[in-house]
Amino acid sequence: MTTTKIDSSTSQQPLRLWPGVIAVALQWLIWFGVTAVDPDAMMGAVIGAAAGALAILVWWLFFSRVPWAERLGAIALIVISVVVTKRVDHPSIAGGMMGMMLPIFSLPALSLALVVAAAAGRRLSGGPRRAVMVAAILLACAVFTLVRTGGISGYGVSDLHWRWTPTPEQRLIAKAADEPDRAAPAAAAAPDTRLPAVTTGQPAAPDTRLPAVTTGQPAAPTSSPAAAKIPEKSGADPIAANTAAGWPGFRGPERNGVIRGVRIDTDWSRSKPVELWRRPVGPGWSSFAVHGRLIYTQEQRGDDELVSCYDLTTGAPVWRHKDAVRFYESNGGPGPRATPLFSNGRVYTFGATGLLNALDARNGSVVWSRNAASDTHTKIPDWGFASSPIVVGDKVIVATAGTLAAYDAGGGHQSWQGPAGRGGYSSPQLATIDGVAQILLLNGEGAISVDPSDGKLLWKHEWNIDGIVQPSVIAGADVLIGSGSGLSEVGIRRVAVARGPGGWAVEKRWTSNALKPYFNDFVVHKGYAFGSDGSILACIDLEDGKRKWKGGRYGHGQIVLLPDQDLLMALSEEGELVLVKATPDQFTELARFPVIEGKTWNHPALVGDLLLVRNGEQMAAFRLPLASH
Repeated sequence: MTTTKIDSSTSQQPLRLWPGVIAVALQWLIWFGVTAVDPDAMMGAVIGAAAGALAILVWWLFFSRVPWAERLGAIALIVISVVVTKRVDHPSIAGGMMGMMLPIFSLPALSLALVVAAAAGRRLSGGPRRAVMVAAILLACAVFTLVRTGGISGYGVSDLHWRWTPTPEQRLIAKAADEPDRAAPAAAAAPDTRLPAVTTGQPAAPDTRLPAVTTGQPAAPTSSPAAAKIPEKSGADPIAANTAAGWPGFRGPERNGVIRGVRIDTDWSRSKPVELWRRPVGPGWSSFAVHGRLIYTQEQRGDDELVSCYDLTTGAPVWRHKDAVRFYESNGGPGPRATPLFSNGRVYTFGATGLLNALDARNGSVVWSRNAASDTHTKIPDWGFASSPIVVGDKVIVATAGTLAAYDAGGGHQSWQGPAGRGGYSSPQLATIDGVAQILLLNGEGAISVDPSDGKLLWKHEWNIDGIVQPSVIAGADVLIGSGSGLSEVGIRRVAVARGPGGWAVEKRWTSNALKPYFNDFVVHKGYAFGSDGSILACIDLEDGKRKWKGGRYGHGQIVLLPDQDLLMALSEEGELVLVKATPDQFTELARFPVIEGKTWNHPALVGDLLLVRNGEQMAAFRLPLASH
């Protein structure tokens, strides 16, 4: 009888590679293919990547035939490498996607590294094979230390750059270092105070649905201005010039994106928009307030949050007010989120960290300033304070992440604080329901209405929503509420509001998922609502919420309505200006024209035939062709 000694070095079964190869191939196909087919399906791509990683983990641990020490060692090294990488990668990567960017992006990268290393080392002896595995895992993690993100799109796609490349904000600051500081008093030549010819096509029809809104007491600037005065010519006043041609703030005169009295030529093949000026601007998602020949917006430059005033005719800076605060979150980037409000010679602004300013519109000097976040004991929300102020009577009202607060417009003393709300990024909306003026607000708990005089709750409708877009009052007593982030319930709901002997009553009429507005406001026209369903424009019937059509992938941009000619003007997320018929019969795109480069979430402003657009990098003005009579 003989005994054969088996060499332990040859007893190990060969690597079973094919399941890992198939799993990682399918994982990467899903990672890139799902969003190529449907850009709104980023969550599906993430789920696919996670499922693929799980399949590879199961293969590696139970079916790969790799020695157990190497199986467990590779998994331990992956976990340790991701933890260490998160400590040294760029803050935009570490904080991206609410802190989940590195874990999400590392799933396909490390899955591929594991399979490639296994394949490359399958014919090597133990030491070199393990070295290949360690090198592959460390290299996959090291890649994430070399990049930064400029934020994510509305689709959830990250804007990746090499870590050492300057951001648009850094380039702007470097360029501005050679320019005179407009925030310091200095003698300068008097600018031309004449307003450019702004044509409206026909006289604007006044809308009498809302009660008269007064704007408080005349400004009384303090003696500590934070910006330079505007040099003035004799008798000329850039504030007073042609006050009829203006855009007071967020989404226009009624905060509903409706522009009356303007008819434009929709055949842009023969008559295109004409660019008047273009200039870089600091990051922020603010839109414009326009009065006379001055425009106002908010932006970030380094450690300073700015309220900036520019010349409407040329885009030249007029004055800047600076607050030494900086808000940053990786998804949306740095800077303020709200839009200034012009009212009675003042500019009211609300910054991303909660600073509420009243500034003299002529020169930017501080009338008063409050920290609304501190006043209401509200923590800065994940995406910053985004409420645009509104002035009603003698009060300026803002929303601090779902909670309303009012201040005396003249002196800045806090007048009242509304009921506490759970988060939200919507702005206060003035409405009249059953003859009663009230302030509406969407927050994480649904919709609330308060008395503008004292902030007392009139009514509340509970719905677990994101509280980002503006509500809309229809038929004089019904309210449209939208939600579309996917972090809560999504869709659009119509509720009926009525006042009876026992107080206010709110009843749900219908809820529809045919329109899911995220941070893209919708407009209402002739019994229909038009807005973004994800990234695609859609129309629904307000009688029952049923969809009439869906078409035109304009990303997460913004729209305005020109009701005089049944026309939608959409500013796409990619910076294209698009004209679409505001009719329910079918989707009809009439024209499109590129107006700005880069991710564009900001609302456009239209003063007569003069269009203002901006994003986090640049702003521009265009003259739109008017329709012939």
